[in-house]
Amino acid sequence: MRILLSVPVWIGIVCSVCPSLAFPFILTQLSTRKSSCKAIPSSMTLCHGVGYSEMRLPNLLGHDTMKEALQQAGSWVPLLTKQCHTDTKKFLCSLFAPVCLSELEEAVYPCRSLCEEVRDGCTPVMAAFGFPWPDMFNCSQFPLGNELCVPPAGTEDKPYAAKEEVPCAACQGLGEADKEFLHEFCTRDFALKMNIRSVSTMEGDVMVIPEVKSRTVYKAKGWSDEESKKTVLWLTDGDNCICQDLQEPGATVLVLGHRVDDKLVISWVRKWQRNEKETKKFSRTVRKLQC
Repeated sequence: MRILLSVPVWIGIVCSVCPSLAFPFILTQLSTRKSSCKAIPSSMTLCHGVGYSEMRLPNLLGHDTMKEALQQAGSWVPLLTKQCHTDTKKFLCSLFAPVCLSELEEAVYPCRSLCEEVRDGCTPVMAAFGFPWPDMFNCSQFPLGNELCVPPAGTEDKPYAAKEEVPCAACQGLGEADKEFLHEFCTRDFALKMNIRSVSTMEGDVMVIPEVKSRTVYKAKGWSDEESKKTVLWLTDGDNCICQDLQEPGATVLVLGHRVDDKLVISWVRKWQRNEKETKKFSRTVRKLQC
């Protein structure tokens, strides 16, 4: 069945990419602005299953806040349903949520060839509704490919297929977080309360780094001195499922898990949203547990 987009939706798309600032100005100015890596929020539908978990703000379209980036990115989701090119999501995401590499201070732009292929595939679709390819996405502004940039899919790559957005097993809550935590505490190798410092992916697994200063370790069976000082937790195959409780940097979570070979693997995680008094009471209860 062919799905036609309403005119108001397409108007929203065009308006979201036609600010008063010209694209060359944004490309020039972003290099002089301080930016930082942020976890891509689960609510950014445009970038679900894109293959990386951290984005740079300000983004390549000059959006300074996550709220602004989310609002503007949402206007482009309907274009994905038209399937005008297999790399549409990759191209749009590289602008609204540019990949953020900790070893690089500068943003990674889409390659010109990626822009041109998506433009050539999607321009006829947009033209059918009376809208041209936006000047904001002028492909001549992007690198040719002889430097670091996001390329189009190679001929050997499989066509794009969206990931099945099912919750990760470790992130499926069946009841109240504190009661679940206490019930499962004695069956796990480690247990802690922590604030999330960063979340990234590596070979399909999700790597979670806690803020050490805010971390409370209740149980650490078999942890080495290095793991106690610099804790790294893993959600196995976490890049192929959704775990909303790990999507917000700075959020406080309760975590349970096991040691699997040389990794500390998360088997249960829930967001913790209690006040300081309730947290202290909970911590006292945990420390009194006899396993």
